Amino acid sequence: MSFLWLTALWSLLSLPLMVLGYILLLRRQKAAAVRYPNLAMVRAAMGAARWRRHVPPALFMIAVTIILLAAARPQAFVTLPSQRSTLILAMDVSGSMRAEDVAPNRISAAQAAAKAFVAEQPPDVRLGLVAYAGAAMLVQTPTFERESIIAAISRFQTQRGTNIGSGLLTSLEALFPDADFSDLQRGRDFRDRSAGPSVGPLGGAPLGAAPKADEKKEAFVPVAPGSYKNGAIILMTDGQSTTGPNPLEAARRAAQRGVRVYTVGFGSPNGTLTSFDGFSMRVQLDEQMLREIADITRGAYFRAETAAELTKVYQSLNAQTVLETTKTEVTALFAAGAALVFFLAGVLSFLWFGRVSA
Repeated sequence: MSFLWLTALWSLLSLPLMVLGYILLLRRQKAAAVRYPNLAMVRAAMGAARWRRHVPPALFMIAVTIILLAAARPQAFVTLPSQRSTLILAMDVSGSMRAEDVAPNRISAAQAAAKAFVAEQPPDVRLGLVAYAGAAMLVQTPTFERESIIAAISRFQTQRGTNIGSGLLTSLEALFPDADFSDLQRGRDFRDRSAGPSVGPLGGAPLGAAPKADEKKEAFVPVAPGSYKNGAIILMTDGQSTTGPNPLEAARRAAQRGVRVYTVGFGSPNGTLTSFDGFSMRVQLDEQMLREIADITRGAYFRAETAAELTKVYQSLNAQTVLETTKTEVTALFAAGAALVFFLAGVLSFLWFGRVSA
């Protein structure tokens, strides 16, 4: 536990003075009882239930202690429902998802696991859907309607290529509609390592280039990775990026906006053979890239090789995105606890002595 206002803890030094004052008060009452010996005062000073008279003052002191601690604004790590209001599912629909090493095939298993995940989300969480293969498309804008998301997942069609970078950037565009990621979207193929300026095939800006000075755009100020609390991206793939912008550059853009990316690797890192449009291909999971994407954005990486494992991964993701452990100010809890102790002290004093006093 920590405190935002440490200097307020100096007020705790008043507690010993309060205890001393209570002791002096008891001595004064005892002396008065000897001086004016009547039955009521003697019973109050020397009765068999003498311990009772100390309980309300002790509770009062405890309540004051809690109040003084609350004044220092305590913080604690608390697991609470996440404040994220939007989750974007970015799903790989490349031809390799037709592989039948997972019954009936990878795409069907992924669809079933994603639908179950969607159904388990709280009603106040918006969900968006991005499908990517050789290109990426926002299939469903963020919505509270679960039926729309599930219907969109059911309509997936596999295509050629795997463009993880565009999948990430399109997901970011769904979270930040006013942001401009076109410099990366139009950038060169990340596999092109040739020297010289990196100009996109459509004449776009170089990879990672800053906007031109004459473009009147509001300056963007990067934030700490993982600090964005209103949205997250869950990216699933069964292979490695074969075209499009560099996924790591896209991950850095997400990190600059504080968005966590949870990556899910579906399949085996050793690879498997599959066919698409009459061509045979070997699909191999690029775990290193998926781990780096998760690390850059302060997310997490998960791997699943079977349909059952993929379902468990989505269940784990559900726990991570719905519940989150954060450092939270708990001053209100301390204040409520102090009020409860004050109330208990008053009730006991009234029941035992017919008055609310020490």
